[in-house]
Amino acid sequence: MRFGILGALYVHGGVKVTANRDRVVLAMLLLHPGQVVPVHQLIDAVWAVDPPATARGQLQNCVSRLRRLFAVAGLPVGALVTDPAGYLIRVAPGDLDADVFRGLVTAGRRAVGAGRPADARRDFHAALALWRGPALTGIESPAVRAGARALDEQRAVVIEECVEVELALGRGRNLVDELTGLVEQHPLRERLRGQLMRALCAVGRQADALDVYRTGYRISIDELGIEPGPALRDLHRRILDGGLDGPDGGDRPVIPPRSLPPVTADFTGRDEAVTALLKEIDQAGAEAPCVQVIDGMPGSGKTTLAVYLATTLADRYPDGQLFVDLHGHSRRRPLTPVTALDILLRQLGVPSERIPAELDDRIARWRSELAGRRAVIVLDNAASAAQVEPLLPNAPGCLTLVTSRRRLVGLDGVRPHPLSLLTPEDAAELLARVGGRQRVAAEPEIAAEVVRRCGYLPLAIRMAGARLAHRPRWRLADLAERLGGDGPLLAGLTAEQRTVSDAFALSYEQLSGPAQRMFRLLGLHPGGHFGGYAAAAVAGLSLPAARDLLDELVDAHLIEELAADRFRFHDLLREYARGLLTTSTDPTEVERARLGLLDLYLRVAAQIGRSLELPMSAYEIPWPARRPDLVESWTARGRAWFEAERSNLVALVDWAARSGYREHAWRLARAGWRWYFLAGHLDDLVMTHTTGLRAAEELGDDVAAATMQNYLASAYYRFGQFQRAIDAMVAVLRLRQRIGDVNGQISAHGNLTAPYDYLGWPELAERHGRQALELARRQGDPGVIASVLSSYGTIVMHQGRYDEALVAFRNKMLLAQQVGDRGIVAGALHDIGLVRARLGEYEPALRRFRLALRARLAQGDQAAVGEILNGIGSVELALGRPRDAIVRHREALSAMVNGGHLAGVCATHNDLGRALLAIGDVTAAREAHERALGQASRIGLQAERARALDGLGNCLRGTDPSAARTYWLRARGLYRQLLMPDWADVERRLAELDRAATDPPGSGKPAG
Repeated sequence: MRFGILGALYVHGGVKVTANRDRVVLAMLLLHPGQVVPVHQLIDAVWAVDPPATARGQLQNCVSRLRRLFAVAGLPVGALVTDPAGYLIRVAPGDLDADVFRGLVTAGRRAVGAGRPADARRDFHAALALWRGPALTGIESPAVRAGARALDEQRAVVIEECVEVELALGRGRNLVDELTGLVEQHPLRERLRGQLMRALCAVGRQADALDVYRTGYRISIDELGIEPGPALRDLHRRILDGGLDGPDGGDRPVIPPRSLPPVTADFTGRDEAVTALLKEIDQAGAEAPCVQVIDGMPGSGKTTLAVYLATTLADRYPDGQLFVDLHGHSRRRPLTPVTALDILLRQLGVPSERIPAELDDRIARWRSELAGRRAVIVLDNAASAAQVEPLLPNAPGCLTLVTSRRRLVGLDGVRPHPLSLLTPEDAAELLARVGGRQRVAAEPEIAAEVVRRCGYLPLAIRMAGARLAHRPRWRLADLAERLGGDGPLLAGLTAEQRTVSDAFALSYEQLSGPAQRMFRLLGLHPGGHFGGYAAAAVAGLSLPAARDLLDELVDAHLIEELAADRFRFHDLLREYARGLLTTSTDPTEVERARLGLLDLYLRVAAQIGRSLELPMSAYEIPWPARRPDLVESWTARGRAWFEAERSNLVALVDWAARSGYREHAWRLARAGWRWYFLAGHLDDLVMTHTTGLRAAEELGDDVAAATMQNYLASAYYRFGQFQRAIDAMVAVLRLRQRIGDVNGQISAHGNLTAPYDYLGWPELAERHGRQALELARRQGDPGVIASVLSSYGTIVMHQGRYDEALVAFRNKMLLAQQVGDRGIVAGALHDIGLVRARLGEYEPALRRFRLALRARLAQGDQAAVGEILNGIGSVELALGRPRDAIVRHREALSAMVNGGHLAGVCATHNDLGRALLAIGDVTAAREAHERALGQASRIGLQAERARALDGLGNCLRGTDPSAARTYWLRARGLYRQLLMPDWADVERRLAELDRAATDPPGSGKPAG
């Protein structure tokens, strides 16, 4: 053997590990051979409290020193393995004394079970001969001592088993001296004391045996406050009755009960759960009974985990492994505690005539039988805390594992371990073990899809794998096809008479009637999660009543609680709930539930969304709220409500349209428009409004269709899809003209100006701007006129008509103040700041930018914030502060990206390039302009293409005048086409290049 821990730490070749930290690290690894010991556990073992900041580095040094020592001892250096999570030691069979010990003990126990006591005696003696003293003596680390105590306890148990075999072989007379010493060392080990009493009786010393009992009785009363256990008391009574007279009396070995079901051969994963449970069991120690509860949804593998854990820990609990199915969730009635105790007592070998009839007496007998024993008990499939509590041991040394589909909140002082779903990797491994490794390995991507469709639920994966295993001609793709598509998945998850649906039904049937109804109706919710308000609306209940039922569903693991007032279904449970709607729910009730849910979301979205709208866009719903109590309190969450319910809103729009609630569909999309736009969730905007448009067209509602097209155009515009924005706005204009909506026509004309301008059609842009302004002035609405002035002023400003733009923006400011629209006021401040900056009036421009920025930040409009930051950056550059400008432009870039404003992102790259060039970083400046050029070319953004080409020419003027000239010529042509005054600056730079080419330095001519 190369390593020893059954005594002082030993390493092959007499190598001494002298450094205390190295000894602790090696001991921890040898206590867990072949397993990764996490870094944090090793740090805790080396430094029990307050580890230094350099602990990880010092731990690495320990491992390095150990590797060097291994090399000296002729051991493979690769035996110490570094893993991302920690370290492990590879130990070959026969290299670690503790492994050899366990192997011999296992062989001895098998020999006992097979009725071969002589072989058992040989194996037990060989195992005990490996011990050189207490395990890992001399290492004081609390973590190491805990592991060493477990080993010492295993040794003590094996001594007892070995003595039992010796007694069975009639060797009791040879054990008296040894047992006397052992009992003095371990006065509370009742099995040893009983064995000494039997050995004394074997040599005719009954009086001494009774004296040993009296001594043990006093110690038990004095130190534990209880009488000795029933086994020792029964032995005492038999001696008094003369039942152990003579050398052979009572010397038959007692075989501990082994009632656990076999461990599932394909047990997979659960490393995290096993580690957590083992840690808590270790921390509980042997001084108190340990109870661990494993709960989880149907089919999550609770029983499998409990049996695996109990079997793994069998060596720690040699006095018995007991198992009882309490039938908490089955077709049978749950076992009463009286019946369960009868089963458990019989497993312990208590004759039926000695099992009391009354519950209290059975509890007392059960707990007395376990006193002084180390046993593991699995109480499987518990219905309630009341069913489990009478079955729990109260003496130290026993481990009880309870599994339940319900959260057993009534068990005091017990920490539950909710069992999660499998990871995708573990789920694929389980499928491979059940269905065939080769087939899964051949189609890994399809395997991943199969386990995803199974919701990573072990029961579902087992059934899918079993179906595959029994069809050798199938490929994995064949299984995926049967589990895919739009059909019900649950129907395909069967194995002989077992189905996943049956497992769910057992839990569902034990719910209260109101909770069953809530479960079914929640299946209607199309979103990925829901809360108490949605539950109250769908079930037509008060909020407190709905939350009580949600708690019942959580306790039954039929829904999962993600956070406070946030729940979700497992995909298969949602399908099961929806299936119940068609068989167990009145269609009228289903209709009321749908309307209640849609109406609540629509009302809250509209009410919160209205606070984000421009005054002229106020949005009303033409019917009264069904649940004003819920609307009022949920609306109080403000715009944070939109973020929390974002995915639900998208799902609800689609669901409403598919379910025939077309007006709800388009109105719900409309209610969220402004928030989607401001928050930059443009994909959601397009998705909901495309669905809303289809619903509006099916209704034949031109007003609704125009509304949907209008807001779709806003998203296309932000995405840089300017032609799609134009097409949508042209459709809006036609619809508004058809229904005679003048204000809608004004808005459409105004909204067409920007995309036309971006695509390089300034005349068309100005024409629509003038039409909008003319119609607005006829209408006489100051808010509408202010909005149109913004569009028109922007067009003329881009063309360099600054005085005209300034007049438009000032009038916009006056009208916005008149109607009290803070959004338009902020826009006017920004617009005036832009004109002031172009006129060289930098300080007035900065003042307006800062006022506008404060307002836009309060509104949460990221794209508008980015535009203002770019304006500030441009002024900072003009004032000779390029580094400040760079900071502002980078902040603007982040805001533009968050706001989904692709044209703004492109403009920001150009602004950033100018500032970077000003500090001499030509490479970074060129990269920024190239990025802008690529983006502008892709989306047809002609003004930014021109600016990017101009900027690239500036970057190359000093190193490659010919390339600079090419870029500037292209920029000049675009500027002229767009009527932008910047062409004059380019013209000047081209002239300078021409002069430099004809009058090179040294020619004697004055420079231009």
